[in-house]
This record gives sequence, C-alpha cells and structure tokens, in this order.
Amino acid sequence: MKLLSALTLTALLSTSAAFAADAPAAGSGTAAPPAKHMSLKACNKQADEKKLTGADRSAFVKECHGSAAKKS
Repeated sequence: MKLLSALTLTALLSTSAAFAADAPAAGSGTAAPPAKHMSLKACNKQADEKKLTGADRSAFVKECHGSAAKKS
C-alpha cells in the first residue's frame, strides 16, 4: 500500500510540474505584451519626453500609434 501511495504521489507531482513548465505564471509579467501595446507605450513615452499635454498629446499619440500600426 505504501508503494502504491508513493507512486501515485510521484505521478501527480511530475504531471503538475510538466503543466507548470508549459504555462507562464499568472503574475510573472514575463510574457511579452502584444506589439500594438508596445507601440502605444512607446508613443506615450515620446509624448512624455516632449512634455505634451491635452489635445496636442492626443494628436501626437494618435499619429504616432497610427504610423506604427501601418509599418507592421
């Protein structure tokens, strides 16, 4: 009976380890975000560097993000 319990436990642990290796951790943040979000983030960063606000910022980010989407 001990042997059966030990084998069952070993099988369960190795199976869960195999599934864990395939999927990234939920809160790890290591998975790359989609390219669309990357370009929007880059456009917002550029707008921050230029210290744009209001309508000017919105127009800049819209144009920047739109031209990045056309390049892809």
